[in-house]
Amino acid sequence: MFDKMPWLKPATFLAAITILISKVMDSDLGLRLYPVIINLVMLVVFAYSLYKGPSIIETFARITEPSLDENGVIYTKKVTLVWCVFFVFNGGIALYTSIFSSLETWAFYNGFIAYLAMGTLFAIEWLVRQKVKRNAGV
Repeated sequence: MFDKMPWLKPATFLAAITILISKVMDSDLGLRLYPVIINLVMLVVFAYSLYKGPSIIETFARITEPSLDENGVIYTKKVTLVWCVFFVFNGGIALYTSIFSSLETWAFYNGFIAYLAMGTLFAIEWLVRQKVKRNAGV
């Protein structure tokens, strides 16, 4: 399972640390930082895949299109980079809400707005991918 989801091990480890921090400090800060940690782990995994290859998005694309051409590989690298930028911004906002906002604001952003933003990015990428495929004659 960890081979197919390399981010699962560090995310699980960091989740345990956040719980421990919260318990030791008798504070909810550790738990509030969990979305920050997840965004950081995802950023590292996605960015590392750009460096080492194949990109995470290419790996997902090859599930349905095993013979992805060079243009498809370039496109998936760009999408992986877009997700890296997303994780930077989303993690930054999550960090801000963890430290400087009320629990209600933190919960609203990290429990609703962040997921809405992810869904919007998925939808936009899907629409762009359909257009790219049409233009490529696929």
